[in-house]
Amino acid sequence: MTSDQTRRDAVRAAAASAVPAALADLGALVRIPSIAWPAFDQSQVARSADAVAELFRGLGFFDRVEVKSAAVPGTDEHGQPAVLATRAARNGRPTVLLYAHHDVQPPGDEALWDSPPFEPTVRDGRLYGRGAADDKAGIMAHVGALRALIEALGDDVDLGVAVFVEGEEEYGSRSFATFLAENADVLRADVIVVADSGNWDERTPGLTVSLRGMARVTVGVRTLDHASHSGMFGGAVPDATMAAVKLLSTLWDEDGAVAVEGLAERDAPTPEYDEAKLREESGLLPGVSPIGRGTILSRLWNKPSITVIGMDVTPVDAASNTLRPETSVVLSMRVAPGQTARDAYAALEAHLRAHAPFGAELTFSDHDFGDPFLVDTSGWAVADVRAAFAEGYGVDSVDVGVGGSIPFIADLVREFPGAQILVTGVEDPNARAHSPNESLHLDTFRHALIAEALLLESLDARTV
Repeated sequence: MTSDQTRRDAVRAAAASAVPAALADLGALVRIPSIAWPAFDQSQVARSADAVAELFRGLGFFDRVEVKSAAVPGTDEHGQPAVLATRAARNGRPTVLLYAHHDVQPPGDEALWDSPPFEPTVRDGRLYGRGAADDKAGIMAHVGALRALIEALGDDVDLGVAVFVEGEEEYGSRSFATFLAENADVLRADVIVVADSGNWDERTPGLTVSLRGMARVTVGVRTLDHASHSGMFGGAVPDATMAAVKLLSTLWDEDGAVAVEGLAERDAPTPEYDEAKLREESGLLPGVSPIGRGTILSRLWNKPSITVIGMDVTPVDAASNTLRPETSVVLSMRVAPGQTARDAYAALEAHLRAHAPFGAELTFSDHDFGDPFLVDTSGWAVADVRAAFAEGYGVDSVDVGVGGSIPFIADLVREFPGAQILVTGVEDPNARAHSPNESLHLDTFRHALIAEALLLESLDARTV
């Protein structure tokens, strides 16, 4: 290499050449139904971990590559297998930790897929399959970028690299904190790249700078000690379903905005994003209006939301003239950046207790919490990744917020408080992660891989 520009050009060219092999390997990973939920074949998760470990071993770059698991706190169980790869930094270079996850969501109703969920299929410039975007493409962005760096620079790479590919992100990352604590010495890094988010669109990279938090709870509603005849007692005795419906209706105002006292909102500017784009990306039906107030992106990024994601009621085909004595509702609340998940949950529980109709008995169980996250955008790593995005995609990146949550980032911040965290990804708004017909935009993947390779090159050129 005769100059820094020649070196960077070599990495860019190697990254472009690495894309076809990376997509072929991605297809092989998509064929493995690595669903971490207990109802599914857990041997497939182990198979997936082994396949990912072989990809990193095949680089001939790491000092150590292994498949490991950690205990789930409060249980006798171990979490799902994760892949850990480590290579020590040399000559004063920084260390980067690359994160992704190899487990995937269940496919759901396979009749809703246009092609089999675990048979990778290319149509109209997209690769379809469960995990094609979330998050096996994140794994292959890491692998492809490292391949390019090694091919272009050979033995001149002094960058320290750690890789953590989790096996249970879609199942709550139950052993994540334990895994970090047990492997902190080898995972400690100056920069952490979390490849599990999305982009502004298929052509424009996004750097995720804020994430809403999450609080989930199962609420039990009980009004009777046994079921009763709806004709004999209906009109005088409240059934649990009626009480639950009335209780839930107090969570939102007439505009559909959350009406729970004590929930915070973040005041921050948002890019232009109109209702037409919301309708296109969300599938909102023509006659259905959006909910909430303020700019659309402020509602998605900076305000709380509450969604009923599950409810126990009598199925339609088993309906009878009966007052149901009890029912359960699962609520998922998204928490605005700036408020802890537990503080937001306390406000939600207080609201529900204060608004229980007809003296209905309430219980609260199955809690799950994940705090919001705000990126410090003043660090040198943010400048490096923005430059890499601009070169890799050919356009400047957009700072984006994400309405969803990545709760384990709070664990990363706690375990490695000095690390600069970069939340990136390969998804575009039409990826349909978690839904039928999940897909990866192939050009987006190509740009993401090149951009990550350029980021690694810039980190390798730094001293710390």
